[in-house]
Amino acid sequence: MQRIVLPKQTIQILMFFTVAVCHQTALTAQEHAAPDAQASNSTLNVTHILGFEGISNNTNGSLSIQNGCLRFQKTASTSAQIPIASIQNLNTGEQDRQVGGAGMTVAKMAVPYGGGSVISLFSHKKYDTVSLEYVDSNGGLHGAIFQLEKGQGQILRSELEAAGVHVAHPEDETSKGSTQETKHEDN
Repeated sequence: MQRIVLPKQTIQILMFFTVAVCHQTALTAQEHAAPDAQASNSTLNVTHILGFEGISNNTNGSLSIQNGCLRFQKTASTSAQIPIASIQNLNTGEQDRQVGGAGMTVAKMAVPYGGGSVISLFSHKKYDTVSLEYVDSNGGLHGAIFQLEKGQGQILRSELEAAGVHVAHPEDETSKGSTQETKHEDN
């Protein structure tokens, strides 16, 4: 039987990749466990894009579920809330935004040979968006849009769905569209 002898450098490379794979697996497991670690009825840091009366557009604050209401609070004195029972529909989505501002744009232009496009690959941040349709006390239909950190949209969606809010699922929308197309084809 012949014995295989590997050079010392090959063994070191294999050990490095083994440690790297184990480390990456641990990080991935932590990322997937993070949303579940959030407590129910948690307070989420959000940006109120628009929709709540008395709250300015693009305002940062906290969003929480308290006493059967969805409450957005900017400061101790500035807040708005709606009863969860008045929420008619909830949609979630993802958004990609370039970060870095004017400085990043100038830096991308200064990189020779099209290297600025490589910088663009790393200068984006993903966000979750949540849009609500709700009815006010007079029966008027309103909407509100919030921007959350990546992964927090699913937490809010789960909490509101558990409270009885109707959540729009993307597959519902596609099946409606294909049914309408079929009706038009028959005519």
